Amino acid sequence: MYKIRNVDPSDDDVADTLSELHRWTFFNSAAMPRFELGSWWLAYHGDDAVAFAGVVPSSHVRNGGYFSRVGVLQRHWGRGLQRRLMRVVEAKGRRVGWNSIVSDTTDNAVSANNFIQAGYRLFEPEAPWAWAHTLYWRKRLR
Repeated sequence: MYKIRNVDPSDDDVADTLSELHRWTFFNSAAMPRFELGSWWLAYHGDDAVAFAGVVPSSHVRNGGYFSRVGVLQRHWGRGLQRRLMRVVEAKGRRVGWNSIVSDTTDNAVSANNFIQAGYRLFEPEAPWAWAHTLYWRKRLR
């Protein structure tokens, strides 16, 4: 059984856990996020943190959030954790009144399929913010 908790990254232990999970799931493929920004969640299996996600106000779309990171330890893949974390991010967006959540994937078919299964659709931003071959995702919340 997995439990997802909203966490406070100003707590040193939480910040360390988020950083470790980021290193274990992204290795060197993505810059370390600024955990002090936005809202963050950890997914626990028993006492062990096994996944994380974060959302920040988007600078890419009006009145929306940017699903900035989600990472799941490989031994916990296939258990729906990414989609569960997406739902808590979306719930946060609805509570604060955002119109949509956006994100992106680059060379990650599993995450792209999870976005599709969670109801996200491809879109072309006015000002792309990542690589030329990046896929951009948006889910309308209203």
